[in-house]
Amino acid sequence: MSIFSKLLGKKEASPIVSVLPNEIYQAGVLELKDVIAPSALKVSPKEVNLGEKVGRTLFVISYPRFLDESWFAPIINLDKVFNVSIFIHPIDTAKILHHFQKKVAEVQSQISRREEKGLVRDPALDTAYQDLEALRDQLMQAQEHLFDVGVYITIFADSENELDKLESEIKSILESKLVYLKPALFQQEQGFKSVLPIGDDQLAVNSKLNSSPLSSLFPFVSFDLTSDKGILYGINRHNSSLVLFDRYLLENYNSVTFAVAGAGKSYCTKLEILRTLMFDTDVIVIDPEKEYEYMSEATGGKYFNISLNSEHHINPFDLPIPAEDESGADVLRSNIINLVGLFRIMLGGLTQEEDAIIDRAITETYALKDISPESDFRSVEPPLLSDFELVLAGMEGGESLVQRLTKYTKGTWSGFINRPSNVDINKKFVVFSLRDMEDELKPVAMYIVTHYIWNAVRKIKKKRLLVIDEAWWMMKSEDTASFLFGLAKRGRKYYLGLATITQDVDDFLKSPYGLPILTNSSIQILLKQSPTVIDHIQQTFNLTDEEKYLLLESDVGEGMFFVGLKHVALKIVASYTEDQIITTNPAQVMQIEKAKKDLEAAGQ
Repeated sequence: MSIFSKLLGKKEASPIVSVLPNEIYQAGVLELKDVIAPSALKVSPKEVNLGEKVGRTLFVISYPRFLDESWFAPIINLDKVFNVSIFIHPIDTAKILHHFQKKVAEVQSQISRREEKGLVRDPALDTAYQDLEALRDQLMQAQEHLFDVGVYITIFADSENELDKLESEIKSILESKLVYLKPALFQQEQGFKSVLPIGDDQLAVNSKLNSSPLSSLFPFVSFDLTSDKGILYGINRHNSSLVLFDRYLLENYNSVTFAVAGAGKSYCTKLEILRTLMFDTDVIVIDPEKEYEYMSEATGGKYFNISLNSEHHINPFDLPIPAEDESGADVLRSNIINLVGLFRIMLGGLTQEEDAIIDRAITETYALKDISPESDFRSVEPPLLSDFELVLAGMEGGESLVQRLTKYTKGTWSGFINRPSNVDINKKFVVFSLRDMEDELKPVAMYIVTHYIWNAVRKIKKKRLLVIDEAWWMMKSEDTASFLFGLAKRGRKYYLGLATITQDVDDFLKSPYGLPILTNSSIQILLKQSPTVIDHIQQTFNLTDEEKYLLLESDVGEGMFFVGLKHVALKIVASYTEDQIITTNPAQVMQIEKAKKDLEAAGQ
């Protein structure tokens, strides 16, 4: 009895056909085509139903007299699901030249007959004759070759209605360039097979093209936005190439990042910071939400918590050391102007008379400490806010200003800025957190911190990146917005890159300094946007409708990356280790904190 009969529990019968074990094995082998084949297939006159998707094949039937080199780019870069096949069949030059000779004779004969009859010249015939003669000369000299070319596009959608809309969209794009398409009616099966990657032109709908217009069909025309040096910003979603850039090799070192809350703007910025630190660059962050604390710990940086009860203080009267091309008078004058701007924010605005009084009082406060343009700023002791208040109290017209200033010197806010500076930013990574600062004081705190950083930057020229998260806080006041614009314009001179990040795009762009900051930024990153501001974004960045909807529909960490006149769709990608350091996901943060506590407990 055979083993198969034993397994089936049957008596052995007389064998009629012997089956080899190899054939039984081969009958059960699963091939690649079985894996990739759809579960069902229904062929209709106008489409092919693949189960979950519906497909329709279109073919090009007509071309204009001239083809622009980028006419096919809008189709290649269309953010839809479709397949394209381009079949190129070479034609024997000798045969086509014989055919051309007959065709030229026919056209020439038609022109002659019209002349004999005294008819008006037909421009179409004259043009055809010139084109045929020119092409015949090029073919004879082997400068051109002729081909039968078939261009087939199979589009896919979830329903027939979506398929009709996509077909209309593709047709309108190409017909605007005088390229005409038709669906493969009653030939959808042949069309679908022709677009499969098996190189079988079953549709066989071809047009004759010579080499020059054929080259315009080159399909790899999406922007490849990358350079030889720099850090990885993400993956190009068009062609999966890497988006690599070094901001310090561009015309300026600034960037702006716009996104709605939760779209991944802080994640994107932290990833850039982490990778920038590896290239001998110092990074300073103004953090309004305490999001960079763990990252500063992990990278060995310094973290300063700026608040009313903080032990860290910054004296706005500190003076920077003059650079080689600056005099003491220039530095003192610049700092006085900046202090006037600070008091304008602190005191809720100044009249012209008050502005003049404040300006004179600051000069006299420095003089009180024997500080003049000729002083050595390395050894002087800068005055405090209380010294300024004392000088202001002795000036005519300063009574009202002193009363408004009291809350900063003797009131609840006196611990904030009426102290000598004790902040040292001599580290590769420094974070100033403003989360615990009262909202009313945040613009003042941002102004003081950025000025302190600017003075430190001017002391020693080295490669630095200043990151200002939630920059819309600074755009609320004209003085802080003006100072931010000054950083964007003057930073390059001191090897400083400015990274501006905001979620309130409308507030940022409504400021008179918003657009100038944007235009002075070589890198612009747009992540997911809100429908309420997308029209403003589209107008500002000159986006197409497809790019507009791409920003509306982007997932977390997806958007667009601009450098100069070029831009690509971007996907931000981090390694596991990077993700653990920079994540802002509350669930992941809680897991990391729990793991830290467990390690500390185990160490004890």
